[in-house]
Amino acid sequence: MGVIVQKFGGTSVANIEKIKNVAAKAIREKNAGHDVVVVLSAMAGETNRLIDLAHSATESPDEREYDSLISTGEQVTITLLAIVLNSMGYRARSFLGFQVKILTDKAYKKARISLIDTDVIQKEIKKGTIVVVAGFQGVDEDNNITTLGRGGSDTSAVALAAALNAERCDIFTDVDGVYTTDPNICAKARRLDKISYDEMLEMAMTGAKVLQPRSVEMAKKYDVPVYVKSSFSDEGGTLVTKEDKDMEKEVLSGITYDRDQAKITVIHIPDKPGIAANLFTALSERNISVDMIIQNASAEGFTDITFTVSKKEMKEAQKIVEETAKDIGAKEVTVDDDVAKVSIIGVGMVSHSGVAAKMFKTMSDEAINIMMISTSEIKISCIIQRKYTELAVMALHDAFHLEKKK
Repeated sequence: MGVIVQKFGGTSVANIEKIKNVAAKAIREKNAGHDVVVVLSAMAGETNRLIDLAHSATESPDEREYDSLISTGEQVTITLLAIVLNSMGYRARSFLGFQVKILTDKAYKKARISLIDTDVIQKEIKKGTIVVVAGFQGVDEDNNITTLGRGGSDTSAVALAAALNAERCDIFTDVDGVYTTDPNICAKARRLDKISYDEMLEMAMTGAKVLQPRSVEMAKKYDVPVYVKSSFSDEGGTLVTKEDKDMEKEVLSGITYDRDQAKITVIHIPDKPGIAANLFTALSERNISVDMIIQNASAEGFTDITFTVSKKEMKEAQKIVEETAKDIGAKEVTVDDDVAKVSIIGVGMVSHSGVAAKMFKTMSDEAINIMMISTSEIKISCIIQRKYTELAVMALHDAFHLEKKK
């Protein structure tokens, strides 16, 4: 039988008892005849503690040292799991990112994996070892420790599954699968048995916290079947896989929301070539990701540009935009962080008319004003006032009858 990659998040390794539960799941696959590679996050809350520690030392920590610090949480969990597995009679070895080696670019805090050398893992697998790898981290070509961004352990796991040509990648978390929306907001939310890579990617990018978007991109690129499962129950689960005919029967698969949004508007910009390029190049050079963008129609040679960024990056983005605005002759820059993004996602939207109209009417009926709209073939996103987030999600879930299994 082939390789199974198992990934466990922070809540799954929050203490020794839970780590023993992780060991039991790894042993089950091992006893079933699989070779097992386990990828772990740091204990719940540990990465946040390390981040706070860095910022208590200085407001703007050196990025190289920052990554070196916040990557240490995973070393604790992987060694503890290896200790537990060895004590239970199963050979286990733990490896940090640089020991594997997981090679990345030099973008500290948001590094991207460029290559995984599987030699070390393959040698251990041949010895019958359960291999335990630190998620979230890698090493650049100069042997500097790098981290992959929050939720990066998902990407580590899928990348390893791809590199090892694994049968599948099991992502264990504190929920038993992917739901039509957040069950903490909407009691009618329904667990999906299966979802396409494209739908899962849109859900992850628009606010669903189940999987990191980059992990879904990688799963699609390398055709890695991903199962989202509960660490604390053997019931349920959602398969993330290729689109199939059954998926086309449902117009929508889910509704997501994201409160980590800030809206920035650059007012009265000269409407001429190169202006937008100057604005967004300045943000790109600081690794600030821009989400939705709207440019107003030109009036008397001037226009406005509105876009959204992560609320966490709002202050840095505002500073950059205000500096750039002076250079390009803009009149003013305004910022609004009291907003949220609500999105509807589904492969069936391509072949069903009236989906957008239904979404907008539902919002109108609830007196929710839409500030920005963005669309793709399988997604419609709206920026609204933050206070209406839960109302919008519940209303849309009811309007599209997502509680009913088709």
